[in-house]
Amino acid sequence: MTDPGTGQPTPNLAEIMARLQDSKLPPVDRWNPDFCGDIDMRIARDGTWYYMGSPIGRKRMVKLFSTVIRRDDDRYFLVTPVEKLGITVDDAPFVAVEADIYDTGPDQSVVFRTNVDDQVIAGPDNPIRVEIDPETAEPSPYVLVRKNLWALIARPVFYQLVDAGEERVIDGRTVLGVASRGRFFVIGSLDAAG
Repeated sequence: MTDPGTGQPTPNLAEIMARLQDSKLPPVDRWNPDFCGDIDMRIARDGTWYYMGSPIGRKRMVKLFSTVIRRDDDRYFLVTPVEKLGITVDDAPFVAVEADIYDTGPDQSVVFRTNVDDQVIAGPDNPIRVEIDPETAEPSPYVLVRKNLWALIARPVFYQLVDAGEERVIDGRTVLGVASRGRFFVIGSLDAAG
């Protein structure tokens, strides 16, 4: 199988796991600089980054910023060793734009790729959750990317999970979910009452 974005062979699960262990992100959780104020930077719900109202068109710059984002309580910041700048995030700082499902049964793993090319394997450390809008009943699915930072799962990717999902009865309710790394994540209710 080939990666449509690069034309290269799709890596197997062991290669992805090795790459994830080797990836190094800045230790933003250990940095405690003074708060320097808010800047006019916003991440839209579709994952587009804006600076002063204009989209940031350079993906390498967005990827760099994405490595120093941190969430404290309900606020998002870009953090370096010397400054902490508040930014606006409309929903989640990342969007899961692709999912690959490896193996089946108890060994199944779901690997997500985000809009900034981070990869994450859903499981105990990276759960999937779905919030239901109480007014529209529309689902908003997410996967945890790293500490306190979630990715909104793009609609086509969510449909892929639904298609690959399995029915189970949990606490007397029939649900649809997807398994990954030994965990079962409910993505919707199949009972008429919802």
